[in-house]
Amino acid sequence: MKLGLSLGYWGRGPNPDTLDNVLAAESMGFDSMWTAEAWGSDALTPLAWYGSRTTTMKLGQSITQISARTPAATAMAMQTLQHLSDGRVICGLGVSGPQVVEGWYGQPFAKPLARTREYVDILKQVWARGEPVTSEGPHYPLPYPADGEGSVGKGKALRSITHPHPTPIPVYLAAEGPKNLALAGEMADGWLPLWMSPDESSWYEAQIQKGMDRVPGKSWDDFGVAATVPTLVLDDLDAAIDLMRPNLALYIGGMGAKGENYHYDVFARMNEGRYEGTCEKIQELYLSGHKDEAIATVPAEMVDDICLVGSADRVRDRVQRWEDSIVDTLLIGGPWQTVQAAGAALLD
Repeated sequence: MKLGLSLGYWGRGPNPDTLDNVLAAESMGFDSMWTAEAWGSDALTPLAWYGSRTTTMKLGQSITQISARTPAATAMAMQTLQHLSDGRVICGLGVSGPQVVEGWYGQPFAKPLARTREYVDILKQVWARGEPVTSEGPHYPLPYPADGEGSVGKGKALRSITHPHPTPIPVYLAAEGPKNLALAGEMADGWLPLWMSPDESSWYEAQIQKGMDRVPGKSWDDFGVAATVPTLVLDDLDAAIDLMRPNLALYIGGMGAKGENYHYDVFARMNEGRYEGTCEKIQELYLSGHKDEAIATVPAEMVDDICLVGSADRVRDRVQRWEDSIVDTLLIGGPWQTVQAAGAALLD
């Protein structure tokens, strides 16, 4: 099991200790570092900044939002970073949610699977540097149609000036529903689960396998799974669980409108719907402004299902659940003391 350092995105601004922490994580044996973006800091600039001071850590995003850039812009940025880092980039993509896509990027959210399929196809065309890049659309038509709104009719199919790095850029997709998981299995080189119970690994594996089956010769040898796993090494198990509850309540109850929160669906579907009623109550409390009550409603069993919490010995013991799953990389984030303790517990 490999460990990745999850840097996430910035709140008020960058942590001045981040570079020291990145270098310490690399020396401890962390395999990769991962950034993210929401509606503030971007996911690519920090990787270039911190990646320039590292030598072995892979540089991934969990995630880059596809509505933030055109496919060609993302392909150029990833290819540039791939050359500068000598082949260490992992391109992590996700669609985000309708509130961010339409409210922040001013883009339509409809048909996220179709948009992702077109997007990844264009990335691969750019990086392959074969024929000039074309796409029939309808979401990312290339060249832009001569009869399209605002067109001057001069679009031309182009091929990347920059040659590909000898090391291919793997694409990992953030996916939560069955169709998204199948798409990851078909088009991507890996999956980025945000909330996952390793006890349900066989269900996730089956959904991904449906997509793999569409590609002759593709197997799990060609596919990675890097899971974000909230981790807290603390001897007081009850206290550790209490510290995890607010973040779970936020994602279940507050990350999106009612009926348009895909994180909610993951939790509600978990363990054959075991938590569905509880999730409904958490969401109702959260959206009505009763956040403290929503947090208190998060079951300890749910926290323990998807997080690594407790003493160092307990964390080492519980990580076996992920070792036995399809996950090959655990992404650990939070305060450096948390990351350091987790690394010490899991890498010794």
